[in-house]
Amino acid sequence: MITIDQLITRIEQRQPIINKADLSAEQLQLTLNSVGSLTTANDAQLSFLANSHYVSSLTNSQAAAVFVTAEYRDQVPAMSIALVVAAPYLAYASASQLFARQTPEVGIHPSAVIADSAIIGEQVSIGPFCVIGDNTSIGARSRLDAHVVVEPHSTIGTDCLIKSQVVIGHDCIIGNHVRLHAGVSVGSEGFGFAPTRDPSITGWERIAQLGRVIIGDHVRIGSQTCIDRGAIDDTVIGNHVIIDNLVQVAHNVHIGDGTAIAAHTAIAGSTSIGKRCVIGGAVGITGHIDITDDVTLSGMTMVTKSIKVAGSYSSGTAAMPTAKWRRAAVRFRQLGSE
Repeated sequence: MITIDQLITRIEQRQPIINKADLSAEQLQLTLNSVGSLTTANDAQLSFLANSHYVSSLTNSQAAAVFVTAEYRDQVPAMSIALVVAAPYLAYASASQLFARQTPEVGIHPSAVIADSAIIGEQVSIGPFCVIGDNTSIGARSRLDAHVVVEPHSTIGTDCLIKSQVVIGHDCIIGNHVRLHAGVSVGSEGFGFAPTRDPSITGWERIAQLGRVIIGDHVRIGSQTCIDRGAIDDTVIGNHVIIDNLVQVAHNVHIGDGTAIAAHTAIAGSTSIGKRCVIGGAVGITGHIDITDDVTLSGMTMVTKSIKVAGSYSSGTAAMPTAKWRRAAVRFRQLGSE
């Protein structure tokens, strides 16, 4: 159970509660057990209004407390506590962490295989069947769930969460407060091959990938995402980057601080992406280009050239009836032949 007072303490790490002084001692000690939507929340739950389209649901909400902006404060039901903030969705995001299920610390499981030369910080938790290689370092309070592999000479910072089946390749550097979800691959071999005279007969010559992956602080990487090690230089993920599930980041890619990347995006080798970019789902980005800071790429956009001016870019076509799409495709091909 979380009190309103505890909730406020957490929210104020990001933004003030504008009406905090108006809350009584009794209201501050009210306890909440979870978060609910405006339409389903009960008198022991917290809710929020982040979109004006749902304001009709606010007036009838049964929630014990509601995050709202000052504009909608007077529409909060009398039985609910209005918590007035500038950004209700951000407040909800902060509050949600208080109600998340906490996994108990397990210490170091006896089935874990840990090299004698590994350096394990204080209060580190290492789950069943983990393998920790030679000359690795794991920072204080980090947690590795079952079946994590950390190859030799890699470093994991403090307060990290590494979920099951994650593999961290040799010589990689993981920052502090990093979350790697199930099945993430960091530092696998990049896709580098040189053609022989006839690859159908003599194949392709593999290029050994000699670089590393360097991941900054406060990074979140979703399940089954692959981040390849550099061929010569390093693959670099900046601070505060968030990456969804099933994303491919090829060798020598650089991703700037605060960038967000949605699922099924593929970024080819040696591309540099700036700070605070927002990349939608299933975006394809070719190699050896630069994308400047503050660029938004809508879903299914294909980027084939450098983007030097901040702004929003799109190239995917929206769905339409098949017959109309076929006519449009014919006209598009005709334009290419003119």
